Amino acid sequence: MKNKTYLYIGSCALILGAFLLGTKLYKDSKKDAFSFMAKENAEVFVRPHSPRFGNPEAKVVLIEFLDPECETCRLFYPHVKNLIKEYEGKVQLVVRYAPFHGNSKIAVAAVEAAKKQNLYWESLELLYKRQPEWGSHHNPRIDLIFDFLPALGLDIKKLKEDMKDPAINEIIEQDTKDLRTLGVRATPTFFVNGRPLEKFGFNFLKDLIQDEVQRNY
Repeated sequence: MKNKTYLYIGSCALILGAFLLGTKLYKDSKKDAFSFMAKENAEVFVRPHSPRFGNPEAKVVLIEFLDPECETCRLFYPHVKNLIKEYEGKVQLVVRYAPFHGNSKIAVAAVEAAKKQNLYWESLELLYKRQPEWGSHHNPRIDLIFDFLPALGLDIKKLKEDMKDPAINEIIEQDTKDLRTLGVRATPTFFVNGRPLEKFGFNFLKDLIQDEVQRNY
C-alpha cells in the first residue's frame, strides 16, 4: 500500500514538474517570439500612422494598446505620461488602438480627426478626463464628447467631417488586425521594445522600462 502511495505521489510530482517546466518554456518561447517580431516584424508593433509622444529618437519604445472608453486606460494615463517625463529623451510612447468597448471607434475617430487640427493629445486627455460622463457603462453618452471638445478650440463641424475620412477606419482595422496577431485581449496592454508586460501593474511596467533603458543607454 505504501509503495502505491509513494508511486502516486511521485507521479503527481513528475506531472506538476512537467507542467511548470512546460509553462516556463511556453513563456520563454513567447518572449522570444515577441523579441524576434520587434526586430524582424516591427511594423506589427508600430505603424506609420501610430501617434507618438516623446523623443522620436528614443531607443526605448513603449507601445500601448488602449481604448479611450477603457476605465483602466484612464487610470494608467497619468502614470504613463509621468514615465515619459521621468526618462525624458530615452522613452517614447506609441499609441495603438484596441476598440473593445461599444463607442470606442467613435472616440478613436474623434481623436484621430482632432490630429488634423494639431490637438490629438489634448483631445485624448480630455476624453479620459470626462470619460465617467460620456463612457459610463450604465448610461453611455458618446454624443457628449462633442460638447466637451470645443473647450480645446476645436472646430467641431470640421472634426465631424474629418471623422468620416476612410483613412481613420483603415487605421482602426489595421490596429485591430495587429492586436489579434499579438494576442491582445484587454486594455491597456503594454509592450516595451517588443517585450510583453508579463505581470500587469504600474510597478511592473516601470521595472520593464527601467530594464530596457539600462540595456540601451
